[in-house]
Amino acid sequence: MPFVIVGLALGVELSPAHIVITGPLLAAIPALAALTMGPKGTLSAATGAFSVTVITATLHQSWGGQVYSNLISLVAVSIAGVIMSNAVRRRRQSELDQVRRIAVAAQRVLLRPLPTRLGPVRVATMYLAAETGAQIGGDLYEAVPTRYGVRMIVGDVRGKGLPAVRLAAAVLGAFREAVHYEDNLVEVMNHCAAALGRERASSSPADQSSAEDRAEDFVTALVAQISDTYVIQLVNRGHPPPLVLHHGKVQSLAPTSPLPPLGLEDFITALPDEAENFPFTPGDRLLLHTDGVIEARSPDHEFFALPEAMEAVQPCTPPEFLRQLHQRLLRHTRAHLADDAAMLLVERLDGRDSRI
Repeated sequence: MPFVIVGLALGVELSPAHIVITGPLLAAIPALAALTMGPKGTLSAATGAFSVTVITATLHQSWGGQVYSNLISLVAVSIAGVIMSNAVRRRRQSELDQVRRIAVAAQRVLLRPLPTRLGPVRVATMYLAAETGAQIGGDLYEAVPTRYGVRMIVGDVRGKGLPAVRLAAAVLGAFREAVHYEDNLVEVMNHCAAALGRERASSSPADQSSAEDRAEDFVTALVAQISDTYVIQLVNRGHPPPLVLHHGKVQSLAPTSPLPPLGLEDFITALPDEAENFPFTPGDRLLLHTDGVIEARSPDHEFFALPEAMEAVQPCTPPEFLRQLHQRLLRHTRAHLADDAAMLLVERLDGRDSRI
């Protein structure tokens, strides 16, 4: 807006309507720029206003007391505007830094950093927030060593923002508790579903539209278990199936009987009694991920080919493996993600390595 006003003032001065006095208006330009722009922007706007004043005074040969008074006012307001904009910028940066510190603390509670080694597996994780500067969102993951083996969860909450974070926290809290005393992986998932239902029921609607949104809240979730045997157990509730990299080839571990996400139990006719088993031998790598990865699109609206990207990664450590996938994902989307994306990579060790 300050530059638009400068342009309009220049147009007036170069037109037959130049008898209209624009000096006082131009003198206020730095103050206006200081409200929304930083010190450099304020100084640029002041320079534009100063240039218009000098050019028009020279063109119309109107140098005199009024012009000098306008220039002095412009300089004074410019100095004050730069000082004010610098103070505002510092205050906003301080507030932003504080918010980021809070976000990092919240992320460490919700998505705790995982150790690189859990019993018979090596682990690496990556979380990519779609919103610039965001630290947390509706995607969730966790891996916990238990007496039954290493148990993991990955999920995706419908929606974004704080409501999605709240539902993700409810599901993660239930998972972290149930994995230690439920021997059946299906029951672990049922505890997560019950916690989600309680969280949805405990909310007080602010208005009718938010109540309608809560009626559609659901969470896609996948629970996995890796024990000392070379088998992985899975319970999938509407989540993208995990991928296993075995001898350079990727296989999708899709459920034989698909189930709806957590929160949509009305659509279930019968719950399974046991988890599904899939081979998971030493050297295999399991990738649990959210739909933000496979639904990431290029500028040509092509989906990200995750299996092909996994097969193209050169042999490396799990963290480096995810880093290379991250780079391929950013190149595919031109560094623009439309949704949050989470990845949890698990590498199966052999019996000797798992005791180290």
